Amino acid sequence: MASGRSIRFKIATLLVTPLISLVALWGFAASTTSGEAMNLLKVETIWSDVINNSDALVAELQNERLASAEQIAGTAADPSALANARAKVDRIRKILTVSATGERAQSVLNADMKSQLQEVFAAVERLPEIRHKVDARRLTPATLIEEYASIAESIHLLYSRLSVSTDVRLALQAQGLITADETRELLSREHALIVATDGKASMRDLHLLAGLDATRTHLFPKALANFDTELRFPFEKLAYSSRYVTMENLLEGYIDGQPIDVDLWRGVADPVLQELTKGIGSTGTKLLARMEPAGTAILLRAGVAGALGLIAVVVSVVVSIRVGRRITRELAALRRTALDLAEIRLPDVVTKLRRGESVDIAAEAPPIEVGRNATSEVADLAAAFDSVQHTAVDAAVEQARLRHGVAEALRNLARRSQSLLQRQLRLLDEMQHQTEDPEALEHLFKLDHLTTRMRRHAEGLVLLSGGSAGRRWRGAIPVEDVLNGAAAQVEEYTRVRVYPMPECGVSGAAVADLMHLFAELIENATQFSAPSNEVSVRGEMVGRGFAVEIEDRGLGMTDEMRDSINARLASPPEFDPAQTERLGFAVAGMLAARHGVTITLKPSPYGGTTAIVLVPGTLVEPMAPEPQPLEFEPVTVSVLHTEHTGPGMLPRRVRTSKRDAPALNEGEGLPRRERQTGLPQRLKQAPPPQSPAEERSPEEARALLSSLQSGWQRGRQDSDQDGGSRP
Repeated sequence: MASGRSIRFKIATLLVTPLISLVALWGFAASTTSGEAMNLLKVETIWSDVINNSDALVAELQNERLASAEQIAGTAADPSALANARAKVDRIRKILTVSATGERAQSVLNADMKSQLQEVFAAVERLPEIRHKVDARRLTPATLIEEYASIAESIHLLYSRLSVSTDVRLALQAQGLITADETRELLSREHALIVATDGKASMRDLHLLAGLDATRTHLFPKALANFDTELRFPFEKLAYSSRYVTMENLLEGYIDGQPIDVDLWRGVADPVLQELTKGIGSTGTKLLARMEPAGTAILLRAGVAGALGLIAVVVSVVVSIRVGRRITRELAALRRTALDLAEIRLPDVVTKLRRGESVDIAAEAPPIEVGRNATSEVADLAAAFDSVQHTAVDAAVEQARLRHGVAEALRNLARRSQSLLQRQLRLLDEMQHQTEDPEALEHLFKLDHLTTRMRRHAEGLVLLSGGSAGRRWRGAIPVEDVLNGAAAQVEEYTRVRVYPMPECGVSGAAVADLMHLFAELIENATQFSAPSNEVSVRGEMVGRGFAVEIEDRGLGMTDEMRDSINARLASPPEFDPAQTERLGFAVAGMLAARHGVTITLKPSPYGGTTAIVLVPGTLVEPMAPEPQPLEFEPVTVSVLHTEHTGPGMLPRRVRTSKRDAPALNEGEGLPRRERQTGLPQRLKQAPPPQSPAEERSPEEARALLSSLQSGWQRGRQDSDQDGGSRP
């Protein structure tokens, strides 16, 4: 069963998460609105302690700059005017420092406001240096304007930081007031520049004047656009006055290169600056009066909204809990039914179908029951589960029928092939018996070998389709003979070497299956190794049975592939006809599971793969070695050797008589053993180079093949007597 959180937990999480978000959003909105409202109520402190004093400082700095311009131009009528202007600036600077750094102002300023306020103080601290340059006459009209402008710009930047209203209308009007103050600063710079040049401006001064005038002309309409009718009135009155129009005409002509009367200019510009300063002050007072009630109204709205929001949150929590419990109960019931279907009913149906039992679909897939008042979606989901389980059971039944039909068809076809191949083998025996031509016998032998392999493949198809091997033997058969018979069923059987092993027998009921199992493993070893390499087969008794090692010297396998094949051999899955790769391993795994045989693949020291087959002790029977009587007569010697009776058949031990036996050792009555006597012809060592072998005559070759034919015929007869092969 899949692990994870319960349905109740997930439903609760699904409901609690938006509720928590709603509560957090409500708290954030309430705190933000209340905080903004409190900020609006603190505007009076900021205005009185910071804004008013800084605005007064800007106005006095403009007067000091004008007096400094007269000092540079040498047109000062009152020698004490500059000293008086500086004294007023120093006085208002002290007032600003005390009020802005006081506890009341600092408590309402945020970190950004405090940082910009320190920038203003740093700019004001440069006043002694600027004044020293003025007194030493080291400033030009343009540099004079730039030195004083740095202080005003830092103060205007402070104004933008002091904006505390989130009301769009009030924020726009506050921005308009800041823009209007910047316009006054630009006009003051133009006034001081004209006075400092005494009407004889250089090209640089004219360029600076033109830039200041263009900026002011651009900002002034933007400032008016942010005001409502009441706040805009004093500025519009000034813009349409005769003094303002005359001032604009004088500026335009001076910038165009016409001479200007400085006295006339001062008579027009001074009143305009005074009216502009007065309008900015009155507009600021009106705007401050609007902000305080706005803060109160926002606080009131925040309180009402907070209360209503809290009620809505409580109602949402109650409703969510009730709905969540109901959905949880319905889903829990549906979950129990689905788990019962997936873990009990469907597996039982599949198990019965595999055993061939009949299945009642109506009884195995009853409808899922939900309450009458169940949620419509849950009811629809239950109906969908009903449809799914009926479809799943129907599909399982149909699949079982289809698999059974396919297996039966394959088994019948394989049985027919086995019958035909067995008849073909008997016909080949007859043809071999009647043929004495060596070349024809060789072809018949190859055809016999191919037919034997075809019979093994047909037998593998029977096994994969759920049948059993048709061949049976009575009594125990030596393991070495079983391995030789398996090697004879492989295409490249000449590369397979079965080494001598202990005399042990295999139960006759398991001989056919084990021979097929060994043949599949040996053929796999020959296919995945070089044609010049030997495939070695060794066997020995071990504590839990008889172990057989089949070793090739091929390229081997990767660790992942070897682990995968070992897992399939240890617990072979049900055969899937769609998977046609490695059918030999599928057959071997099936046969191994049938008889309790263990197959393990491991790397070979030669780089290839070694298959270790452990035949359990219940299938192994010890066999006494056959007696080998020794004839003491010098005429003949009886010896035992193994004769291969043909592809696919068990080899048999026969006794032959050798005439003209070798001479006995001196003083002993036993015959002397000749080197390599009794080994198969292909395993004997070649004769020394100095004595090349003589070619056989046609008569000798015919006699040799005739003897092989006789051996195959006797082997087939013995096999038929021991059970034979049946389709």
